[in-house]
Amino acid sequence: MALLKSSLIVSFMTLISRVLGLVRDVVIATFVGAGVNADVYLFANRIPNFLRRLFAEGAFAQAFVPVLSEVKEKHGDDAVRELVAKVSGTLGVIVLGLTAFAIVASPLIVMVFGTGWFIDWWQGGEDAAKFDMASALLKITFPYLFFITFVALSGAVLNVYNKFAVAAFTPVFLNISIIACAILFKDTFSDTAYALAIGVFVGGLVQFFFQWPFLAKAGLLVKPKWGWNDEHVKRIRLLMLPAILGVSVHQLNALVDTVIASFLMTGSISWLYYADRLIEFPLGLFGIGIATVILPSLSKLHSTNNPAKFQETMDWALKMVLLMAFPALAGLIVLGPLIIKILYTHGEFTATDGQQVYFALIGYASGLVSYMTVKVLAPGYFARQDTKTPVRLGIIAMLSNIVFNFMLAPFYGFVGLAIATAMSATLNAGMLYWGLHQQGVYRLSKATIGWIVRLVAATTAMVFILEYIKRSGWFATESFWQESVMLFLLIGVAVVVYFVCLILFGTRKRHFRQGA
Repeated sequence: MALLKSSLIVSFMTLISRVLGLVRDVVIATFVGAGVNADVYLFANRIPNFLRRLFAEGAFAQAFVPVLSEVKEKHGDDAVRELVAKVSGTLGVIVLGLTAFAIVASPLIVMVFGTGWFIDWWQGGEDAAKFDMASALLKITFPYLFFITFVALSGAVLNVYNKFAVAAFTPVFLNISIIACAILFKDTFSDTAYALAIGVFVGGLVQFFFQWPFLAKAGLLVKPKWGWNDEHVKRIRLLMLPAILGVSVHQLNALVDTVIASFLMTGSISWLYYADRLIEFPLGLFGIGIATVILPSLSKLHSTNNPAKFQETMDWALKMVLLMAFPALAGLIVLGPLIIKILYTHGEFTATDGQQVYFALIGYASGLVSYMTVKVLAPGYFARQDTKTPVRLGIIAMLSNIVFNFMLAPFYGFVGLAIATAMSATLNAGMLYWGLHQQGVYRLSKATIGWIVRLVAATTAMVFILEYIKRSGWFATESFWQESVMLFLLIGVAVVVYFVCLILFGTRKRHFRQGA
């Protein structure tokens, strides 16, 4: 039950962050809508966020945590402090150099990742202003990468010492900063997008300093030093480089989507973003929460050579993410129009924008189970310091996503990009599982298969009840507050129906424990 307790702590802290994240997205939708300014701001925010996944929570964390856990188990706290000092110094220099280059060469970056805008700028087309504005905004948002890299590093260290709440709560400050800057500075600039970009910079800075007292209290706040040739740093480097593709396929796919969307109609990047944010809510709340907790545990089990417990932990983690994945998928599709209307359809954001976001949401949501499954299966490799297998599978999934994009985008536009992302994620999840199965590391047990059957049955019953209520016309109203209350009631009904059905289908408290 220790892992479940830790997961609940992380999920609760993440819930606070995700709720504020939705508030942030409401503010963005209200002030900049889904037009030119929204597309450009979201583009300028996506690039450093993509790199954050590589240098921070994604590939770096997956490579750093197993090595740090091993050092802690075998050599003690002094060795941990030495490793943290060398990693922070080495990574800090690299990211600082990358950040400085990006600020100076922001037009070049926009040219690469916003190719459609660059071509318009070069030819004097109607979207030429997007290129100039994106270059300016990127200079403001890119330093976020430097700050968040150290935030992720310190969060990973605290997680290894089972202090999960601090790292899970830290993203709250980014959301607060963006919301505050948008409100305070919306009239200061000709385009509110600049106020939002300043919020990203301030949010990164606040997060950077927030974790220092907790590191100091744990005796882990150390002076960075250069350690490129340290044996443990070398191992992290070797593990990290292939892990960039292995763990970040979803983000790479999203970046490819952005490049292609720059050739599509204005609003495409924004519609994909708002839909993706709704997907990120359950993914961050449950998938990432479970993955954050199991990686240190799996790393420790591998270092102590306990394969049976390793399999048991993987099985429990998969069951827990699927417990929430199936109803979240169904709920987003059934209640999606009402959710989008309540959250986004205000100010600059139109009803037509809302309809387009819903189409993208359906495409993304079809892969929600796969996104969550990947979050659990990938640590099964990284905890064993096996990065070659997931990187090979990640490359296959990424190339498949590009093929799917070019197959679907000409016919379905931005919706085709969302469907392609879901398809490639499903392919990635399937390959990751099959790899673990072939290696004898993890195989679905009969109990887990039975668990999945019960989850699907309970989700089907939940959808039936929600559709019945929708078609009855009970929540037909134009009042924002009445619709909001009705949405909460429908979510409450869905939760009750789902868990009552699980109980009726034989689910008991013991099924939530490891090894059940």
